[in-house]
Amino acid sequence: MEVATEIVTLLLAHPGFYAVVAELDGKVVGCNFLDERSSIAGIGPVAVDPAVMNSTIGRQLMQAVMNRATERRFPGMRLVQIAWHYRSLALYTKLGFDTRETLSAMQGKPLALHMPGYEVRPAREADLSACKDLCGRIHGHDRGGELLDAIRQRTATVVERLGRLTGYATGIGWFHHALGETNEDVEALIGAASAFVGPGFLVPSRNSELFRSCLRRDLRVVAQATLMTIGLYNEPAGRYLPSILY
Repeated sequence: MEVATEIVTLLLAHPGFYAVVAELDGKVVGCNFLDERSSIAGIGPVAVDPAVMNSTIGRQLMQAVMNRATERRFPGMRLVQIAWHYRSLALYTKLGFDTRETLSAMQGKPLALHMPGYEVRPAREADLSACKDLCGRIHGHDRGGELLDAIRQRTATVVERLGRLTGYATGIGWFHHALGETNEDVEALIGAASAFVGPGFLVPSRNSELFRSCLRRDLRVVAQATLMTIGLYNEPAGRYLPSILY
C-alpha cells in the first residue's frame, strides 16, 4: 500500500502525466494515467477496485486516456500488460492494441560488472541530443522527456564505446528504460547499476542472448509481461529494455 501510494502521489504531482479517476456513488473506484512526456504516449498504471471489477470501469478508464491521446495527436500509444491478468490482455486487444513483445522481469543482486571497452558514466543534459538521436535510430521516436527527468533525478547513465555514446539508461528497473546499439552496450548498463529498482527490469524474452546473459549471472525471472501498441511502431533496430509504461 505504501509503495502504491508513493507512486500515485508522484504521478499526480507530475505535469507530464494526465490522470483520470472513476467514481461510483461518490467513491473513487479506479484510476488511470497517460504519460505525455515524450513523442509516444504511455498508458498506465490502471487500477480498478476488486469489488467492482467486470463492470466496464476498466474499459472506460482506458477509453478516457486513449481519447486524450487522440485529441493531443500522439502518433502512437503503448502499454505493458502483466501476463497473468488474462482479462486485461483481452480488453486491450479488443480496444485495438497489438502484441509486440513478451517480456521477462529480472531481479537479483547488482552485478558490479565492468566490461572492458564499455565506459558507463552518469548522463548529463549535454548528452540529451545524442541520446534522442540514438533512440530515434533504434525505435523511430525519442523519449527525451523521460530521459531529461532521469538526468535531473541523477538516475540516468550512458555507455561510451570507442569514444562515442552507444547507449543510455534512465535507470535499471521497473519504471526505467534503456537502449543500446548492441547487447554488450545494454549489458554494460545493467552491470553498472547499483540496484534494480522495483520488482525488476524488463528484458524482451526473444532477445535470447541478453536473456541468457542475465540468467548466467544468477538473475531470476520474477514476472512475465506483454508490450502492446497502437499506432506508430517500428521494429527496433537495436537492443533495448522497456519500462513498465513501454
